[in-house]
Amino acid sequence: MNKPLRFLSSIVLGGTAVLLSSCGNMNTASRSGTSFSFDPPAKKPTNISAVKIHISTGAGKLYVTEGDEVLLATPVGVGTSAAPTPKGNFRIESKTRHRRRQSNPGAGYPMTYWQSFHSPAYGMHWGFVKPYPSTHGCVRMPLNAARKVFEMTRIGTPVNVSTTQPWDSTVGASLPRLDDSPLPNPPVSYLNSSKVFADQEQGKMWNFN
Repeated sequence: MNKPLRFLSSIVLGGTAVLLSSCGNMNTASRSGTSFSFDPPAKKPTNISAVKIHISTGAGKLYVTEGDEVLLATPVGVGTSAAPTPKGNFRIESKTRHRRRQSNPGAGYPMTYWQSFHSPAYGMHWGFVKPYPSTHGCVRMPLNAARKVFEMTRIGTPVNVSTTQPWDSTVGASLPRLDDSPLPNPPVSYLNSSKVFADQEQGKMWNFN
């Protein structure tokens, strides 16, 4: 296994080190909150063809890398034991910025920044994040992280899903604990409106921010 990659530890402006965001709260794992307060620092890739996604189902973390550098790291929600996130090596097959769930239950529910990696139904997208496996196999990301990851990838970007990743004990250990379980569901009228996508493009949603 390769040694843990070097993580972005400072914000550098200009040239090839332009950040997608200059704010974030990558502090300690003891820090907790909801996913709507989480805005991870992200470094813009210099070569998008070298970008890779690594998902740790055991730690509930996602890492975006380019070469020997972690560009972004975020807590995520993954599948339960009854409906696990598939493990293996995949590639991003499709990307839909403003997508809605097609099947019931929950048809029409926004699945913003959708990136499929295993046909027909597994992908990464915005969703409520909990600190334990809670999805039907998809990978749910905090809103700001989902938007930034979407902007850092392309069709064909490699995706590795494993029980562990090399950075779980380093970069991953410094990430906050996110728990959206106390949050109420937004009104259906809001979720079904175009405003939900307009708000999400601004990194906010309903009254959670």
